[in-house]
This record gives sequence, structure tokens and C-alpha cells, in this order.
Amino acid sequence: MKNLEAIRQCVAKFAAERDWDQFHSPKNLAMALSVEVAELMEHFQWLSEAQSGDLDESTRAAVADEIADVQVYLVRIADSLGVDILSAVATKMEKNAQKYPADKVRGSAKKYNAY
Repeated sequence: MKNLEAIRQCVAKFAAERDWDQFHSPKNLAMALSVEVAELMEHFQWLSEAQSGDLDESTRAAVADEIADVQVYLVRIADSLGVDILSAVATKMEKNAQKYPADKVRGSAKKYNAY
């Protein structure tokens, strides 16, 4: 798919064809998203830092599926709430730039309130 709008339309159509909108409240979608994130995390649970960056082909494909599931649920939540993801990301990155000025935080993993 070419962009987030195409993904949104595809996912909305998929859910509508199955009459799943009745189950896709923001609360339920957020809970489902949490489950998908946990499934993504499972693939990395006992790996070292180095191993986590060097996945075998099968694990990488499984991780890609979980990343797709996470994205699908994010798109559904945003759609159900009327949130424009691209606009929200742009706004959030502006906030992050203010909280984490590069000249102060470069090379540091500290949270914004710790420096």
C-alpha cells in the first residue's frame, strides 16, 4: 500500500465486510493493540542486544507480521477517533524536539526531566 490513507481504507473495508465495527471501540482496539505489541515483544524476550539485531529469516518474517498487526490496530484506533496520524506524528515530533534538544541530550538515554 502506498500511504496511511490507503491502509486506513483497506483496514476499514476489511472490518466492515466482516461486521466488526461493532467490536472496534477505541477501548477494545487499544486492548487488542496491547496484545499485538506483546506478541511482537515475545520474539525478542530472551535475545541479547546483538541477537535482536540479527534475526533469522523465519523470525524476521514473524516480526514483520506482528509489526503489521500493530500498525493495523493503530490505524483502526486513529480512524475510530478521527485522529490524522501524520498530523499527530508531526505535532508530537515538534514537542519531542522541545523536550529533547539535540545539543543537550546527544548520546544520553535520560528522560527529559532528568537533565
